[in-house]
Amino acid sequence: MFRLRSFPACSHRLFHSGALSRDQVLEQLQTCSAEDQVFDVVGRNKAKLSASHVSFAIGRLWMFQRERPHMFRTIEQVRNHPQFLTLRVLAENKISLMDDASVVDMLYAVLRLQVEHHDSLVQQLVTEAWNRLERFQMTTLSKFAVCLSDQFLQHSPLMGQITQIVSQRLDSIQDARVLTPLMNSIFALVSPQLRDALFEKADSLLDKMTLLHFNNPRRVVQFIRNVKQIHRPLLEKCNQLLLQNVPRLDVEHISIILGLYHSMQYNNCDFQLAVKQRLMELVDTCTDPATFTKLFASLGPVARQGKHERISYHVFFDRMAAVLLRNLETYRAVEIARITQSLIVLHCQNPEIFSRLKAKLLHYLLGSVYPYEVTMLTRVLSMLPSPRPDEAVLSRVNAMIPQCNLNDLNTYATVVVKWIRNDPSYRHNTSSKYVRLLQTLNRCSRERLHSFESLDVVLEEVKCLSGEWFDEMLLEESMVAMQKLIDQISWTNVHELGVYLTRTNNYCAALMDRIASVTTENMDKIHYSATYSTLLPFAVLNYDPPKAEEFFDVCIRHFTPYRSSFDPHLLVLLAYALALADYFPEEVVREIFNVDFLAKLDAHLETFPDALNMRIRLRLMELNRAVCLECPEFQVPWFHERYCKQLQKRANSSISPAQQQIHKMLGDVLGGMNCAKVGVLTPYFYTVDFELVLDRHLHPVPYSEPSQLQISENGNVHWQSGSEDRERTALLPGARRIALDFLDSKSFCKNSWHMKGEAMMKKRHLEILGYHVLQIPHFEWNSMELSTEDAWKEYLRRKIFSELP
Repeated sequence: MFRLRSFPACSHRLFHSGALSRDQVLEQLQTCSAEDQVFDVVGRNKAKLSASHVSFAIGRLWMFQRERPHMFRTIEQVRNHPQFLTLRVLAENKISLMDDASVVDMLYAVLRLQVEHHDSLVQQLVTEAWNRLERFQMTTLSKFAVCLSDQFLQHSPLMGQITQIVSQRLDSIQDARVLTPLMNSIFALVSPQLRDALFEKADSLLDKMTLLHFNNPRRVVQFIRNVKQIHRPLLEKCNQLLLQNVPRLDVEHISIILGLYHSMQYNNCDFQLAVKQRLMELVDTCTDPATFTKLFASLGPVARQGKHERISYHVFFDRMAAVLLRNLETYRAVEIARITQSLIVLHCQNPEIFSRLKAKLLHYLLGSVYPYEVTMLTRVLSMLPSPRPDEAVLSRVNAMIPQCNLNDLNTYATVVVKWIRNDPSYRHNTSSKYVRLLQTLNRCSRERLHSFESLDVVLEEVKCLSGEWFDEMLLEESMVAMQKLIDQISWTNVHELGVYLTRTNNYCAALMDRIASVTTENMDKIHYSATYSTLLPFAVLNYDPPKAEEFFDVCIRHFTPYRSSFDPHLLVLLAYALALADYFPEEVVREIFNVDFLAKLDAHLETFPDALNMRIRLRLMELNRAVCLECPEFQVPWFHERYCKQLQKRANSSISPAQQQIHKMLGDVLGGMNCAKVGVLTPYFYTVDFELVLDRHLHPVPYSEPSQLQISENGNVHWQSGSEDRERTALLPGARRIALDFLDSKSFCKNSWHMKGEAMMKKRHLEILGYHVLQIPHFEWNSMELSTEDAWKEYLRRKIFSELP
């Protein structure tokens, strides 16, 4: 009986003990579906909360926020809740009891909940993690590195220690989700050797992953951008992976990727087409105001003009105005800047929106402490109609200038010049605030340029610079700086240097000789897509380096096997550059002039801005013309007749004062105004300034009708419309048809009288068409030597009657 009576008591103790072993607080936290429920559990169980409870509760709070769109998150309410303070206090007291992963997870969560970086909890979590750093698993180390980046500690000794650990344990990382956040956290501290090792490791892990999330290639692209070393094969691989994931990309990630591509000046037509289609699909389903704004800013640049009207009126004016004005206070500085730029591009005519945007831009500018942000906001503000800037803006700009890179300084100089033109008071005050600002810009830019000891750094800072201020203040000095660092030209930077020389039209034989020799020796290391920018200055600037034929042949052999991998527009530009240099690789020509290629090119051009679209179409026409004239054996048809006629109708055919002078004097030199035709349109649509015919005795042959100039209603002088007749009479035996062209400064390199490739190609083609070509350089016609009418006439006589072979 005793045993039977004691059973209930025993069983009660056993079952009570089992109930106690269950973590009822954790179970309650796990069943919570909202922040208030978490705080309720915390409030009722303060004395029972362990380290794991606190860690789980804070993680749960962040999970609820993460699952909501940004505009609907309630982070401030969570952070200000009394029970959140309870959790923070408990967390500080229990940090030492947490395991490694929990310490970092809690740090990650509290930072996402926007707890201040100087808060004691954040500081203690960072310190605790630092003390345990050497024993962290790589997954935990990766997450901790992200937390440090969030606190702007990329250059800290702690990040340096993490970089060293990564260098030592890189081989142990087998997951791209671990590697890619680490890469972007430590990018500022990696050596060239570690950078290359990270490239190789990322390449390997991207290949190994079967279920690849788009965040991994996106982070690799971000790393490539951050280290400012374009690794073409890896970039192309990431682009292909991102292209495969376009149907799964949301507006946020599309916006990020497009921004990365833009900052690297990387453009892939297939990706642009896919992204445009994806964004168009998302237009009608996008309800979140912040996301809708990003969609609008992203879609505008990739849509063609015909779609701009539909986007701006159907989408924007129906929805965007209301969305923007209703949520203006929630947008960040970069979002306000992007919205403003997009509205300007789309020619928005809503004064209220621009007024509100301007006020918001000013608010962010005056409160910003980041040089890049102040530069961006100042540039966008200058795009808005305003007679003069606020004094506070000038003061803010002046304070930022010493911290800026050359690109930012160039932006400020461009903006200041615009302010000067728009401010009538400047003309009466030569010692104005603008002059002082320009003087500061000039001084700081020179000091910065002279401080560089690395060619890569110079190229990084000057590669996008342009404008009057840059040409006057820095162009020559940048060339001097590069020549001092000429020994640093290598296969990794020849394409960047080539782009710079081409864009600035600067002729420097020493630099180009070095590019050619380095390229010829190391072509196997250079990505095929970099061939275009490497050989471009030689074609555009009309320069043959030593062993020129070997250089061009090496380039052509290197990229030809990959011709079908090029974006269509790039292959057209590459073939045109080679045509300038008088090279016509048959395989490349046949690749371009087939129906499938041209159809693909048309589709890709639809995603381009209008100016670039027109430029590519013009280059295709010029390439078509060059192939027809110089390689008739290829039997490529001339199919741009209609295009050229349309182009001719739209063209501005006004002529310069120098051309008017020459026309007037030719009548006296040749014995009559009817001895020269002006503005002659040749077969294949070249325009010749003046055409004349000399018989076998070098006597001018008059035309049946005199050729005259016409003055339009706006006062511009144009070629007579009758000069567009391209029908030419046959020449008598021994007679010569002469093309006389005036060459302005655009036909020559910026820093010399060296003629560029385009003018040379035109001369070649006119000679094929039967002309004897005579050219009048602007620096000869406008020289002090030719300062009288008699001197000009004598110059023309010599040019026409003495220089003919």
